[in-house]
Formats: sequence, C-alpha cells, structure tokens
Amino acid sequence: MQGTEVIDASDDQDTTDLHKCIAYIQDLPNLKNQNVCVLVAGALGGRFDHEVGNINVLCRFSSMRIILLSDDCLIQLLPSSHHHEIHIQHNVEGPHCGLIPIGGPSTSNKTTGLEWNLSDTEMRFGGLVSTSNIVKGEIVTVQSDSDLLWTISIRKE
Repeated sequence: MQGTEVIDASDDQDTTDLHKCIAYIQDLPNLKNQNVCVLVAGALGGRFDHEVGNINVLCRFSSMRIILLSDDCLIQLLPSSHHHEIHIQHNVEGPHCGLIPIGGPSTSNKTTGLEWNLSDTEMRFGGLVSTSNIVKGEIVTVQSDSDLLWTISIRKE
C-alpha cells in the first residue's frame, strides 16, 4: 500500500499555501502539456488579505485555469491573450456577474450575453468597474486588452 507524500514547505514565507499547491501541480510531469483546471473550494469568504492573496495566485499562474470558489460566487482570470467564451450553467450559476480589471486599466472591453454589454468600454479602479451585471444568454463572450477577473454568483436553490 502506498501512502501520501507530505511536503513541508513551511520555510517559504514569501508565497501562500495556495501558491505552493499550484506550483506543485504545475510541476507534475504527468500533467505537462495538459489542459488542467484547478477548482479551489473555500478560497473566498474569509479574511480579505487571504482572498487578495488567492486572487494574486490567479495572476501569477495565468497560463493555468484556476477557479476560486465560495458558497456565493466563483472567480477566474480571463487573460487578455484570449477571446473568452463562457458557457453559463444556469442551474448552478448566475444571474449576477462582474468583470474587474486586474493589474491596471483596461482600455478596450467588449462583451456579449450580458444585460449591460461593454462595447469598447474602458474599465479601471477609480473609474468604471463592471459589477452587478446580469447574464442574459447561454454564452457570454469577453474580449479585452487587459487581464480581467470574471465573477458570477452561485445559485443557492
């Protein structure tokens, strides 16, 4: 019988536990060149500094699809290098959603499938941030010149 390997990375205080886990997953040889999605349950809803640290992990590992999940919502990074097509599962998520520029201003944002679509709209902290939007269709498309955070509510029923 084979046991579980325990890795003590407590000497590294410059990265969060989530960062250490994602780095470990990224380095697994059997996952190289695979389309991996990591779902992180319980990543939101606690201390705000921990939530920001978890969001920072999304940015540090932007080439990997990581979804932060709480009882209320999910958050994932939408890198500017892609045109995003988000398939909405209405039985478990929505209708409330938002797009938040991360890392700096986003000068050109376009969406479809939302109550209030963006059309070459600038977003930045201290200016417009797309919160409290509503998913209208089965598919939401997002195109931006900057990395964005996508967030959508989780249905409770």
